[in-house]
Amino acid sequence: MITAIDTNILLDILLPNMDFYEGSAKALQMSGEAGSLVISDIVYAEICVHFRTRNECEEFVESLDLRVESLTRASHFLASRAYRQYRAQGGKRTRILADFLIGAHAQNQATRLLSRDRGFYRSLFPALEVCDPSVAINF
Repeated sequence: MITAIDTNILLDILLPNMDFYEGSAKALQMSGEAGSLVISDIVYAEICVHFRTRNECEEFVESLDLRVESLTRASHFLASRAYRQYRAQGGKRTRILADFLIGAHAQNQATRLLSRDRGFYRSLFPALEVCDPSVAINF
């Protein structure tokens, strides 16, 4: 099993967010025990902002045993289709393209996504299994 990790889960641990830290940390641990953990290069870029140096970011990624993966062309295409559908349904431009890329990566290149943003991903990526540690931990 391959679990893709969304940025919000990593920020819960990194910053930390006391409302979600415990659930996110436990979900990350349980997902790692069930298989491998992966983040897209988009998630990697989003967390880099919180480190002074690249080495510090690399140490954080390695400490969680995360593999960083680039998106395939198929994932880029899926993200574009989801974004187009979202806009056609009246979705606002406030939703950034990175979210669509993260969802497409998880659907095409992983088994499931660990994220607290389940409503968005479930509506636009219906084939994607989304696990939300703030709701229940069934990993």
